[in-house]
Amino acid sequence: MKKVKYLYKTLPLLFAILCLNACIYEIQDIDKVKEHIELTASATDIALDENNLTTGMLTFTWTEARQMSSEYIVSYTTKLDIVGNNFGTSTVILNYEDEGVFSRSFTFEQLHNWANDKWKLPINRVFTLEFRVTAEWEGGPTFETPEVRTVTVDVQPIKVVVFDADKMFIAGNAVPGSKIEINKTLENASQYAWFGNLNPGELQIPVELEGMTYYIIPEDEDGSTLQDGIAENVKMEENPVSWNIATAGEYRIVINMEAKVVTIYSSATALQPAVVNWTHPINGAQQTTVTQLWRYKAWEWVTDSNQYFSQSLADPQIFVYSGPAFSGTTKFGVAAHNNSYVYTNGNNGATVVAALNTVYTLYGGNGGSGAGTNERNSYINFTPATNFIVINIRNMTFSAESH
Repeated sequence: MKKVKYLYKTLPLLFAILCLNACIYEIQDIDKVKEHIELTASATDIALDENNLTTGMLTFTWTEARQMSSEYIVSYTTKLDIVGNNFGTSTVILNYEDEGVFSRSFTFEQLHNWANDKWKLPINRVFTLEFRVTAEWEGGPTFETPEVRTVTVDVQPIKVVVFDADKMFIAGNAVPGSKIEINKTLENASQYAWFGNLNPGELQIPVELEGMTYYIIPEDEDGSTLQDGIAENVKMEENPVSWNIATAGEYRIVINMEAKVVTIYSSATALQPAVVNWTHPINGAQQTTVTQLWRYKAWEWVTDSNQYFSQSLADPQIFVYSGPAFSGTTKFGVAAHNNSYVYTNGNNGATVVAALNTVYTLYGGNGGSGAGTNERNSYINFTPATNFIVINIRNMTFSAESH
């Protein structure tokens, strides 16, 4: 029993002695190496310009690393990349510098090419370069900690005029649901159009292109006033500018990417469908608002052919036939019977061959005899494989294609 009591008394004493020894012999941290390298860039921000690509230069300069005994050999490695890439193997520009060299230069042309081809950066987006120099030692009896220095440089890329789209939308609080995708017109792949109701508020036209979002905006960047029914010059920028929609109602929006113009029609300037007057031999005078067309074929009307005609979203006086291929003589009527008003290739009772991909003058009328008044007996002879026809009543032209 006395032995147990003795242990209880001596254990705390032993623990205290151990703690004291730990304090006396605690592990000491290795002294931090004092680094000597100083790294600078010739500019903290640069602007690339197509006129200075071959003459412009960005230079990085550094001082020598700390001095070591002659047993050690020092080498310098430099890396260039975009901030965020972490000098990855697929993106880094790596150089092993020669002895006695303490600078590395890059031409603006190199930076421009790498931005586009190696780093795949979005066009017109400012980016930040990251340059790093590392000094390392070999030989000698002990390992020496490398010295590392890094600097960054902001780069404004060459300004590229962008006017294209993978997708296009209308957006803003004037748009029901805030955002609606709009499509290319059938008759013109360089043209987008939309027809529908807008609310009072702001209208924007965002586009998606190569994963980026841009905005089609007025060229003068003043979108407060709507040029109702007037084609307005536009450009594409990263920041939105809104058109002001003052009145609720039906609007038609037409964006011509080739001409770089936007036309917005309110109900006050709305494009109207064609209206034709003609005479029926039994029912007398007729007036037809042209919203459908039918195709005539070999002495009879194709009664279901109207389903293959679409009115363009850009203009209700443009009709597009997209359907089964056909060839031979035809004409187009506002009704599927022999006495209707027709659109054709002449007015003298002749048949004219229409080659593909050629624009022809369109004639319209209800006459059945006489020179210059015989539209009903005038025909278009389309070549085989014709399956796409654009009939432009507003401009009185037509063309045919094979799609």
